[in-house]
Amino acid sequence: MKINPYLIFNGDCQAAFSHYAQALSGQIEMSMTFGESPAAEHVPEHCRGLIMHTRLVVGDQAIMGSDTTPDRPVNAMSACSISLNVDTVAEAERVFTALADGGSIQMPLEATFWAARFGMLTDRYGVAWMVNCEAEQ
Repeated sequence: MKINPYLIFNGDCQAAFSHYAQALSGQIEMSMTFGESPAAEHVPEHCRGLIMHTRLVVGDQAIMGSDTTPDRPVNAMSACSISLNVDTVAEAERVFTALADGGSIQMPLEATFWAARFGMLTDRYGVAWMVNCEAEQ
């Protein structure tokens, strides 16, 4: 069993997942707009470019997401963080810097009593992340 986060956006899912693919060195395996779906004829024209479903694979893990339609907006994501556990300090620094670009840092990436590096941020799309590296490298 795997547990995969599924993120819902208000129209910027494609931009967010493109950013995540680069920041996390992942691969977008699948992405479909509402207009590309078999139900496209039932979707208002102004919603056809929104992402109906996307899947980003990083190693053997995945993050999935979609846009909501304008008639059902979601509130900013809160009370939940995606926790990344990386193997090296260099990777922690790279990922943290990439995700923090245009976002806000709640806790700078630094050594803690439990980890070589730990930091918390909210990215430019409103998604909260925790980056943790327990290795001493």
